[in-house]
Amino acid sequence: MSNHNIDSKARISAIGCYVPEKILSNHDLEQIVDTNDEWIVQRTGIKERRIAEEKEYTSDLCIKAIKNMMESYEVDIEDTDLIIVATSTADFSFPSTASIIQAHFQLKQTGAIDLRAACAGFTYGLQVANGLITAGLHNKIIVIGADVLSKITDYTDRSTCILFGDGAGAVMVEKDEKQPSFISAYNGSNGDGGIHLYQTGLSANLNGIDLEKEGFLVQNGREVYKWAVSHVPKGMLKVLENTNFTLQDVNWFIPHSANLRMIESICQRSDFPIEKTLYSLVHYGNTSAATIPLSIQEGLNDNKIKNGDHLLLYGFGGGLVYAGLLVEWNLNPKR
Repeated sequence: MSNHNIDSKARISAIGCYVPEKILSNHDLEQIVDTNDEWIVQRTGIKERRIAEEKEYTSDLCIKAIKNMMESYEVDIEDTDLIIVATSTADFSFPSTASIIQAHFQLKQTGAIDLRAACAGFTYGLQVANGLITAGLHNKIIVIGADVLSKITDYTDRSTCILFGDGAGAVMVEKDEKQPSFISAYNGSNGDGGIHLYQTGLSANLNGIDLEKEGFLVQNGREVYKWAVSHVPKGMLKVLENTNFTLQDVNWFIPHSANLRMIESICQRSDFPIEKTLYSLVHYGNTSAATIPLSIQEGLNDNKIKNGDHLLLYGFGGGLVYAGLLVEWNLNPKR
């Protein structure tokens, strides 16, 4: 897909996040697999991750993220007319996780869909929400990126189990013609690379290849890394193409938090300062669709992101899929 400048009528007005209480540190992992803290930090930048309880699922994290959003900002969810949950770890194939959330909050006349775009799910969800509101089909949409990757992680595979954690981030996107958030968007996929990052489903054959480890997440980290560091710098420029913006005009770059070494390479190749890049992996690991909202929340907590700032969001992951957005950040007043 080529870049699209957006005639947007939608604004991101509030954000809330939640991570489980249980911490799995690198030292804890030393007891489970043949690894050590120094090795993990050196290769990934990750120090710890949060792990959902045995009976804590994606919907539970989503509900708590929405409650956090409601407690933090002046936002009313009663007239929400659509819930979009970006996740790879839905509670069920159906009903959708979004429907479970709708039932919990007893929201009337609210549509509910799950969106599956792996680690690019949150940015895809924002693009969909903006499109639906700008087209006049909806007025208020909750977009959530959430995953409980611990439930599909193989804790005998030391190359993947050190990476993943659980978390959720929710934003309200609402109609606002005077101060829209969305400036430009870019997305696409490289389906031939799907074999490098997958979880088996009903089929165990992908692109003619029989897959292994049914039910678990399987990743060829080397190939995904190579693809990301060559693709994302080009994609960042694609987001800005046909706009009046250059990378120098971006206040904060917020990529999917997969691996700190990967982010450093992306910044180096795109000549973008790592000091203006936000990531959430140090304490939360790779939380898939939740990494970008968690990174935004950390940026807000540290008083880095301010209203009026321009954020370049870029999600990428299993598929291989990718989606980028340039947004102007303008939240509602805090409670």
